[in-house]
Amino acid sequence: MNLIRVRKGYNIKIGGQPSEELLSISRPGKVAVVPERIPFIKPRLKVKQGDAVQIGSLLFEDKRRPFLKFLSPGGGTVADIDIGHRRVIKKIVIRLDPDERAVDFGFLSESDLVAISRRDLVAKILEGGLWSLLRALPSRDIAPRDAEPPAIFVALDDLEPFQPDPSVYLQDQEPLFLFGLKVLRKLSSRVEVFARQATAGVLKKLNGHITGQVAGRYPADDPGVLLYAIRRSSTENQTWYIRGQDVLLLAHLLKHGNYPTRRTMVVGGNAAQKTGHVHARLGMPLAAFRPFAADGMNTRWISGGVFQGYPTGPDSYMGLYETAITLIPEGLHREFLSFVRPGFNKPSYSRTFLSWFNSSQLPYDSNFHGGLRACIACGHCAKVCPVDILPQLTFKAVLAEAVEEYLALGLMDCVECGLCSYVCPSKIELSSILTAARREYHQEQSQT
Repeated sequence: MNLIRVRKGYNIKIGGQPSEELLSISRPGKVAVVPERIPFIKPRLKVKQGDAVQIGSLLFEDKRRPFLKFLSPGGGTVADIDIGHRRVIKKIVIRLDPDERAVDFGFLSESDLVAISRRDLVAKILEGGLWSLLRALPSRDIAPRDAEPPAIFVALDDLEPFQPDPSVYLQDQEPLFLFGLKVLRKLSSRVEVFARQATAGVLKKLNGHITGQVAGRYPADDPGVLLYAIRRSSTENQTWYIRGQDVLLLAHLLKHGNYPTRRTMVVGGNAAQKTGHVHARLGMPLAAFRPFAADGMNTRWISGGVFQGYPTGPDSYMGLYETAITLIPEGLHREFLSFVRPGFNKPSYSRTFLSWFNSSQLPYDSNFHGGLRACIACGHCAKVCPVDILPQLTFKAVLAEAVEEYLALGLMDCVECGLCSYVCPSKIELSSILTAARREYHQEQSQT
């Protein structure tokens, strides 16, 4: 088993780490799909308000790639289709029936999986609406159906605060996970499974299947970072990846013949009165997590991790790739004479505050704690960038529209981890600028 050490990165000391306790949550009356939070797609609706749907019914497809189908995570009635500015489909809400019906896609036995051709397997995953769980580097777009990748990376862990622990979501699910690995091996001759050293020691039932252990700070376990660390040639740049929990969803579809509806999610953050893991529905309404929020606090809801998630609220729903709810204070107050306070409890990457010496978890909020100004060439972003793209130079090349320069600096290696924005003392949204440029470049190349 290979040990991969990632030297750069950064772990924030945010409070509210989710416990491994499984918390109960009531069955929702509604679920939803949130197309606006699925990158690179342009939805074409296949339902209208009032239509009856089953679990696994087609809701919409991608206009650019009609073979990409997105299915209903619930059985009932289309209660609402929220269309926003410029006809962007924000969400499709399904009101659940007490007795939900499901589309039967047909199951595969172990022997069926051995006998099925790669082409037929791809068609079956596409029909079942889960091809979107497979994503391709370096763009992170949904994987192309007609290409066989040089490798598929499976990332069991996610160091971003906060994400589900594999020892929780894989509990009693190891046989299903191993079936999922067999599915992936039909799609690529090389399948790599990565886990942190601590995780690999706990998941003893997966011994022999974890091919690499990862040591390092966030985002050491990101598939793009792993590829950067072990890449031997440019032919590996088109590697695909899938998250460990999504392997379970894929395996469920093929082994049981119905669209999966369950996911393990976490609730965390220093504005959560209780933290832990939750067995929840896909497309869960965030209002179901309201009991976990601290009373009497103006709270920022983040769907997904702290660095790569989306600001939402209890009136929203979980997106396709999101497995966490993080709650932190809005931090709307202004601290009197803050510039002369030593800041023992103030989070900071630099050594400006005494919190540099504080090893305990710190209270985070959503304030900028400073004003936007020009880049001061401090080099903080380069010190934490796990793929060495020199963000301070790359973002300037992006602003100057110097395409060849920002590609030469490694823009497409960016893993969108958000650390460059976090550590920037000038409060420049480096990550947003680089991510937008990456996606624009990828879309332009896809159309040529």
